[in-house]
Parts: sequence; structure tokens; C-alpha cells
Amino acid sequence: MGRTSDAADRLRQAAIDLMWEESYGAVTIDDICHRADVKKGSFYYFFKSKADLMVSALEHLWKDSWKPNLDQSFSSSIDPLDRFIIYLGKVHDLQAEARVKYGKMLGCPVCSVGSEVSTQEADVAGTIRDIMSRKRRYFETAIRDALAAGVIEPCDPAEKAVAFMGLIEGLIAQARIMDDPGMLRQLPEMALNLLRAKVTPALVAKA
Repeated sequence: MGRTSDAADRLRQAAIDLMWEESYGAVTIDDICHRADVKKGSFYYFFKSKADLMVSALEHLWKDSWKPNLDQSFSSSIDPLDRFIIYLGKVHDLQAEARVKYGKMLGCPVCSVGSEVSTQEADVAGTIRDIMSRKRRYFETAIRDALAAGVIEPCDPAEKAVAFMGLIEGLIAQARIMDDPGMLRQLPEMALNLLRAKVTPALVAKA
């Protein structure tokens, strides 16, 4: 089988990378095995199908990347509005770095795959919906903390978290279409407006 200790991890990473660069439907098991340098027979030792691999890859992406980033950005030790500014700055930086590396805007891998497979691959779509719900809870908690601190206008935190996520994913999608990560520099200021933050000069400078 060869390098079995990390073959499954390499398959997961190859799946995420290829589907981020291209699309779920366009990528084949052969493509994934080639990128991962894993024989096709070994693929089926670890995974039953492309969908099975994608579910595993998405969960590892959450555990190894998304959750640590969210835990850091949305730490309760950070002022509520600063959490959003820190996180959204990272969104821009990640997309800008990907634009340089790949020569094109790639957008959000989870949303890109989710919008493609939502009516086709039940297990993959279900995993993506679960991951998006986990992510949204970080936003909702920060909004509740901002309300308690009196730094935003009264609102329904759950509804505002949905709107906040829509702002992020919508602008990322537009930036991908326009192939312009610079559009994402507006996200912190747009988020403060959406949250109806009681803005101070220092906060505006951070955004």
C-alpha cells in the first residue's frame, strides 16, 4: 500500500484541495489518488466512495482548521466586536493568499461544495449543513455578548447570526466571481453596520 500511516490524511487533503480548486462533480477518485500519490486500491481500503471521503475530509477540515481558528478569533477573553474584526481580517487574508497561490479566487470550499451537492449527495450535504450550523453558533454567541455589553443595538441574536453569515458568504461569492479578494477588505466595516454597532473612532480604525 505504501506510506499507509498518512495515506488517508493525504487523500483527505487532496480531496479538499481539488474540490476547492475545481468542483465536486469534476473531480474523480483517480484525480484524488493522483494528487495524494496513493494507489486506487488503497483508496478503497480507507473509503467506500468519493462521498465517504468528502465527509471525512470536511470533518477533518473543521477539526484541524476551522474550529481552531474560530476558537482563537471568538475567544470570550476578546471584546465581542473585536472578535468579528479579527475573524473577518483573516477571511480576507486567506482568500488573498489563495489568489496568489492558485492564480484565481477560490471562495469558501465548504459553501462551494455545499451549493453544488445540496440536492445530490445527502451525506456530504448533511455534513456541510452541520458544519455551517456549528460556525454560526460562534457568531450568535458573540452577538449575545455584544448585546450584554451594550455595544450593539437590540436584536434577535439567532436571526442576526444568520444575516451575518449571509453577508460573509455572499461577499466571498461575489469576490470569487469578480476574481478580486480586495472586495473582502470591506467586510469588517460592513459587519459593524449590519450589527448596528455603537462605533467608536478606535473601533473604526481597527475595521
